[in-house]
Amino acid sequence: MELIRDIYATKRAANRPLISFEFFTPKTEEGECTLLEKTIPALAELKPDYCSVTYGAGGSTREKTLMLVDRIQKDHKLTAMAHLTCVGHTELELGQILSEAKALGIKNILALRGDPPEGSAEFQKTEGGFEYSYQLVEFIKRTGGFSIGTAGFPEGHIACKEGKEIDWTRLKDKIDSGADFVITQLFFDNRDFFLFRDHMTSKLGVTVPIFPGILPILSAKQIKRFTALCGARLPVELLAKLEALGDDDEAVKAFGIDHATKQCEELLREGVPGLHLYTLNKTHSTTQIVKRLGLA
Repeated sequence: MELIRDIYATKRAANRPLISFEFFTPKTEEGECTLLEKTIPALAELKPDYCSVTYGAGGSTREKTLMLVDRIQKDHKLTAMAHLTCVGHTELELGQILSEAKALGIKNILALRGDPPEGSAEFQKTEGGFEYSYQLVEFIKRTGGFSIGTAGFPEGHIACKEGKEIDWTRLKDKIDSGADFVITQLFFDNRDFFLFRDHMTSKLGVTVPIFPGILPILSAKQIKRFTALCGARLPVELLAKLEALGDDDEAVKAFGIDHATKQCEELLREGVPGLHLYTLNKTHSTTQIVKRLGLA
C-alpha cells in the first residue's frame, strides 16, 4: 500500500485530481456486513485513489476502524487511511494503536482531536494524552512510517470562538508539525472554500495539498442535523430548495447529486488537487457524481 503523499505526487505529475471516499464505522453487525459485502465492493469499482475510515466519537471504534481499513486494503487492494483521535487515549495507548496499524500494513493516518463521547458536551483531555490535534500530528511524525493528514475548516471550527482566521492559523501549526495534506469539513458554498484556501496558501504560505470534503445531500432532515452539529452553513438558496422539496427524500437525493456535481466541477476548474467524498456508506450518490465528472 502507498503513502497518500506519494499517491498525490503521482497524480499531480499526471495532472489528474486525486479522488478519495470516506466510510464511517457501522454501529450494527448488519450495517458492517452491508458495508463490507456491498457498499465497498461497489465503490471500489470506481477505482478511487484511496479510502478512509472514521474513528467513533470518544475513540469508540478502535478495533473496527483498523479492521475495516485492513479489509479494504487486503480484499480490494486499495490504499486506505485510518482516522485517529486524541479523545479517550493516553500517549501510550495511541502508540499501541499506531503499532497495530503498522503491523497491518496501514501507512496513512488522519490525525484529529476528535468529538467527545456521547453524553459529553465538551472535549476533555485524557490524563497522559493530548489536548490538541497538532500534538497528535507531532507524535505520529516522531513515530515515523506514516503519511499524515489533518482536518481543515473552511468556515472555522465550531469550537473556535476567536474566529475562523485564528482557526486557520492553528491549522498551519498542524501542518508545520508534520501533516502532509488537509481534508476539509463539508461545505456547500465554494466561496467559503476559496477564501479559506487562498488565505492558507497566500497569507500563511501553506504548500501541502488541501482537498475539499464534499457531502452529497441525502435528506433535508439529515443535512440540517449534520450542519447544526459541525457548524457548516446552508446557503439561503440551498435551504429554500430543500424546504420546497420537503420530505421527498428521492427528490432531495437527486438534487443533492446535482448540487455536489456542480460544486465539484467548479472546484476542479479552480485547480483543487482532488476531491474527498463523504459517502455516508451509500453507493448511489457517490457513483453518480464520480461518473458525471468523468473520473470513474
